[in-house]
Amino acid sequence: MTPDNNSPAIELINVSRRFLTPDGKSMTALREFNMSVARGEFVAVVGPTGCGKSTTLNLVTGLAKPSAGEVRVMGAPVNGIDPRIGFVFQTDALFPWRSVIDNVVTGPLFRGMPKEQAYAKARDWLARVNLSQHETKYPHQLSGGMRKRVSLAQTFINEPQILLMDEPFSALDVQTRVLMHEELLKLWSQSKASVVFVTHDLEEAIALADKVFVLTSGPATVKSVYTIDIPRPRIVSEIRYDKAFIDIARTIWEDLRDEVLRGAARDESRVA
Repeated sequence: MTPDNNSPAIELINVSRRFLTPDGKSMTALREFNMSVARGEFVAVVGPTGCGKSTTLNLVTGLAKPSAGEVRVMGAPVNGIDPRIGFVFQTDALFPWRSVIDNVVTGPLFRGMPKEQAYAKARDWLARVNLSQHETKYPHQLSGGMRKRVSLAQTFINEPQILLMDEPFSALDVQTRVLMHEELLKLWSQSKASVVFVTHDLEEAIALADKVFVLTSGPATVKSVYTIDIPRPRIVSEIRYDKAFIDIARTIWEDLRDEVLRGAARDESRVA
């Protein structure tokens, strides 16, 4: 079957995901989960702690398989690891024994790009994230924000058509996080990759995304989808004060708060 070029970048169709816990019990992480991400669309996913947000990303990458339903990427069923997908983790995925440029060049070299061409491309990407003066340094010599910019360069250099981001900026201080938001939106506007951005920070989700998906407390399903009608390009440090931003943040939080409270009550009952 030939994939339809007009199909969504990502589709999860009536997906359920069950697995065994260490004590042998069956646990359902996702239940009748439906999500569609258009090509070039930036989607954020929010929900209570432990509701299955990261599981959703693993299904898209092919690292996990659905127990029921179907996951499709670019119109075709997911079948193993897809090289068109890039992943940015919460923790840095940098090799500590390699310099900045040697970290960034890893992907192109692995994909068979000639060495000279790969290093030229890596220098171009380091310039884009304002790290040209740091290419010979090692990760331990960089600040948290600089390491995260290396991670972005390391991912975008492979020209992913889909970018999955699992709370990538949560460990950064507030000021650095805002700078990274600006950096990410700039790179995304150039690449037009489809993005799924998992976060616990509702304001972060609204500032970055075209749509925000609110998940229920586990087993997770999609409770609501909100379109963020805030014009682009966005200056993240400023739009948080706009009335439109404040109004939609209040609306989504009212929806999300119920699920957070349910999730907290569930966790307390398990402890008891």
